[in-house]
Amino acid sequence: MKYLIVGLGNIGPEYAFTRHNAGFMVLDRLAAKENLTFKVDRLASVAEFKYKSRSITLIKPTTYMNLSGKALQHWMSVLKIPIDNVMILVDDLALPLGKLRIKPKGSSAGHNGLKNIELVLGNDIYPRLKIGIGSDFPKGRQVDYVLGKFSDNDMIDLLPKLDKAIDMILSFCTVGIAPTMNFLNE
Repeated sequence: MKYLIVGLGNIGPEYAFTRHNAGFMVLDRLAAKENLTFKVDRLASVAEFKYKSRSITLIKPTTYMNLSGKALQHWMSVLKIPIDNVMILVDDLALPLGKLRIKPKGSSAGHNGLKNIELVLGNDIYPRLKIGIGSDFPKGRQVDYVLGKFSDNDMIDLLPKLDKAIDMILSFCTVGIAPTMNFLNE
């Protein structure tokens, strides 16, 4: 079986370790653990590996957040992977820092990357792993907050959660979304 794991974020060193790049951060950590190297390919940086007889492709779209759906659509088509075997990793303001939640569907909740994915797919029925980034920002400063870097203390708290996110991804790829939600959602 083949799986496509899509971490949402923005490319470029100025966006590294920003809250909006939480999806990229999980994939970077997974790649490091599996000794993988991302290679720039069409619309994304791509890495592949095998896990328990599953072929797993990781992509970090190079389209910037607001056009993430374009990369998703391309790689689903090229790899012939159905939407049920795709997981989107996305930052979520509505969840406290480090809280992790897998959902099989749901609204974009105003997230531009998810809005574009929904536009491209024509619906909101696709698995996603939401990574809580908290919402500790003054009114009207949401953009600055999500594009701001995690503090050192936040990173210390977040690292074990990134490892748990990896466990959730591997569980999704081996036992499916329902058991993963039942046993690993926080």
